[in-house]
Amino acid sequence: MTDQPTPRDSEPRIHPTSELKGCRLASFVSVGERVVLREVTVGAFTYFERHSEAIYTTLGKFCSVAANARINALEHPIERLTQHKVSYRPNEYFRYLGVDDAFRERRQAKEVTIGHDVWIGHGAVVMPGVSVGNGAVIGANSVVTRDVAAYSIVAGSPARVLRLRFPAEVAARIERLAWWDWPVEKLGIAIPDMQALPIDVFLDRWENKPD
Repeated sequence: MTDQPTPRDSEPRIHPTSELKGCRLASFVSVGERVVLREVTVGAFTYFERHSEAIYTTLGKFCSVAANARINALEHPIERLTQHKVSYRPNEYFRYLGVDDAFRERRQAKEVTIGHDVWIGHGAVVMPGVSVGNGAVIGANSVVTRDVAAYSIVAGSPARVLRLRFPAEVAARIERLAWWDWPVEKLGIAIPDMQALPIDVFLDRWENKPD
């Protein structure tokens, strides 16, 4: 009988070159080199690779954000005389002129929501206001302009559905299982089965196991 795996330190790991402001990080989160996060809520085990950025975003658990990805990409007020930031962050150029709070609130209102176990590929861009369902995959260098359904694989600019990861009935079983909410001790025990078993066999074995 093998020993039960022991979890490592659960404190978030933040690279010293990264920049975070107004963020909430759950256990086992990892933030890589020169990552920039602003008002982002991050679920357990989610990680950001180098040079990725996010603002006004909520990410679920076990998300994988590849290098150079941009979540909730910057919007400019193209309806104004100038779309330059001098119109909404004039404080960077003129004394006594403050940040345009109305424009900031407009940006905050277009929050991006990322589900659990989502993979965002290298250089992908997720535009403001988009929701991405659990288990989805966003291909490298894609530009996501509309919501992404759970367990779908999308790619391109604009991103389009290529295929589904699993048949609908399998995806529904995974949703019911909600493995991302398991206690860390149960997760550690299940990982060898995740590695070795076909998805349907894994579900058969673990759907009725107690915590």
